[in-house]
Amino acid sequence: MQLFVGLGNPGTKYAKNRHNIGFMALDQIASDHGFSPWKSKFQGQICEGRLGGDKVLLLKPETFMNLSGQSVGEAMRFYKMDVGDVTVFHDELDLAPGKCRVKMGGGHAGHNGLRSIHGHIGEDYQRVRLGIGHPGRKDLVSAYVLHDFPKADDEWLNNLLWGISDGVASLADGDKGRFQNAVALKTNPPRSSNNKPERAKTSDESQAAVKSATKPEPDSRSALQKLADKFR
Repeated sequence: MQLFVGLGNPGTKYAKNRHNIGFMALDQIASDHGFSPWKSKFQGQICEGRLGGDKVLLLKPETFMNLSGQSVGEAMRFYKMDVGDVTVFHDELDLAPGKCRVKMGGGHAGHNGLRSIHGHIGEDYQRVRLGIGHPGRKDLVSAYVLHDFPKADDEWLNNLLWGISDGVASLADGDKGRFQNAVALKTNPPRSSNNKPERAKTSDESQAAVKSATKPEPDSRSALQKLADKFR
């Protein structure tokens, strides 16, 4: 059994915030993969289903971001899970919008949700870092993450969430590369060139083209001129 945690803040006020992209990812997974209805438990919302060959619990802590670890720790203890069974989906300022990276362990880089989880279960859990970009200045970060995604971000945001859902079974099976490939296919799909090479001509077409190019111009002389020219 695995525990997938999405980070965010509860309530409609925060639902579309950049900080809530972890909640959005879990909502997409639950919807696309037929998970059970959400129910209140462990100071959060939880549902269950299967991904790949394993049972997976999805958890959205409702303690607010800064206390996320309380909910995660409670769920882990109840199900007797190891820290390695936990994967956390969270917003990442240090990645460009739409980028996705999987990381095992490491620091919290100032992210308050991760900081709280570190305090309750340690740092040796897996993270799915979801790029939202950086506002450019440290003093702007708080307002930036607590602001809704603008309409202009809809395309890359939707593609990112769909890609996560497409590849999440591979993530549950431990195949991080395949998971990230699935995300990349949605966020950076192969594009067909607008400058496609022309279809090669068949032999008959080539001969027709040569004949057309060497065809003499129509003879515009009068009958009298043609007769006169024969004796010149």
